[in-house]
Amino acid sequence: MVLGLKFKNILFILLGAAIFSFGLVNFNMQNKLAEGGFTGITLLLYFLWKLDPSYTNLLLNIPLFIIGWKLLGRNVFLYTIIGTVGVSIFLWIFQRYSLEMPLKSDLTLAALFAGVFAGIGLGIIFRFGGTTGGVDIIARLVQKYAGWNMGKTMFMFDVCVIGLSLLTYLNYKQAMYTLVAVFVGARVIDFIVEGAYSARGAMIISEKNEEVAKKIMDEMERGVTALRGYGSYTKSERDVLYCVVAKSELIRLKNLVTTVDPHAFVSISIVHDVLGEGFTLDENKKPIQT
Repeated sequence: MVLGLKFKNILFILLGAAIFSFGLVNFNMQNKLAEGGFTGITLLLYFLWKLDPSYTNLLLNIPLFIIGWKLLGRNVFLYTIIGTVGVSIFLWIFQRYSLEMPLKSDLTLAALFAGVFAGIGLGIIFRFGGTTGGVDIIARLVQKYAGWNMGKTMFMFDVCVIGLSLLTYLNYKQAMYTLVAVFVGARVIDFIVEGAYSARGAMIISEKNEEVAKKIMDEMERGVTALRGYGSYTKSERDVLYCVVAKSELIRLKNLVTTVDPHAFVSISIVHDVLGEGFTLDENKKPIQT
């Protein structure tokens, strides 16, 4: 523990910063691809006036740190400083020891690589409690004082930065490949933060609720919750069963329900994150080590 921070988190945030910076230098900068957020501004300043992104990244974020440190909370604030400083340090290193990636003739590959490296790097940083400052802090401020959704603020900022890049140094082809990189990066971030694992939530309406629930609990060892529902058509109250299972258990759940009640109504939804017994806790309420 360093100042109450976990050493593991610091290590992974720095690893994420290194991966993000490597992609930025070797794919975005070498192929003149823009980026959203404050990173996009640093690239804009670099391509227009050759200002080193490793310095402009810090200079742009310092005022935001001063303004937003109370919003982030102590630990997130410190992790954010580590992430931001880490990105600047690795940008400085990789610019001086860059690799020649011969992808100028294939911007599709360059955009895919740029998106994947940005997504993996930022995803690791976010997963271990950090941010890279910039738009994240602005979005929190706007949400607090203007009531805007954070995602809306971040999207609008990205659009403005990429639009400004298009008006200055990007041509339409580079702009389109930039959008590809941003899209791929966003999907990879989701994958890293949420994990490859996603559960499934099932809502079951059956005339044999008790038997269905018992089968699920006995044979699948999954908990079932009975929710009180009201049928608008039948004008009668009835229980609605809800349970969460692993994606690999979904077919087994469907077969089990239809075996008990072939006329049961089953609705399946994707569950991106699950906390609790059977998923993050064992039967003794102890954290499952992964």
